[in-house]
Amino acid sequence: MPRNEATAVAGGKGANETDAAVQGCAARLTALLRHLFLYDRGNLLRVIEESGLSMTQCKALLELAGLGRESEPRHVSDLAERFRVSVPSMSRAVDALVRAGLATRVEDPEDRRARRVAITEKGKKIVDEIVVVRQAGMEAFAASLTAAQRRKLDAAVDSLMDRDDIADAYRHLREVGPA
Repeated sequence: MPRNEATAVAGGKGANETDAAVQGCAARLTALLRHLFLYDRGNLLRVIEESGLSMTQCKALLELAGLGRESEPRHVSDLAERFRVSVPSMSRAVDALVRAGLATRVEDPEDRRARRVAITEKGKKIVDEIVVVRQAGMEAFAASLTAAQRRKLDAAVDSLMDRDDIADAYRHLREVGPA
């Protein structure tokens, strides 16, 4: 990721403006997430690849699924902005999702001339499969930890459950897969 994009993702702060404690925390999280991403020997990537979805299509589908919150139809421009891609690029990705029956275009209740994109049941099934595979990888990693390491990790993660976004995603995961 180019430095200006990384700075934008970090909220516009330059590296010299970021607190050393935040940098250290971010570095440890990055190391952990990198390890977790590769821990399942590519099973998650295999499922995405087998679905035939491009990365843009996958991101759009996951966003439309609204993990942990009620999913609402979205404008293509909103999806493009969310993932920092051009509107034409997101429009092509959405067109492919619609052709595959994974998404549908619905009338915008506020502007009958506009259309929004909604996920279909078929699209939800693919998202659920992705989530279940990711969950299985996380379970394998958790099983590799000692009891003491799991207790510490549980305590750290539990302390984040007061964030609605994390708590909502956790509730959704409990509904979708074996957790």
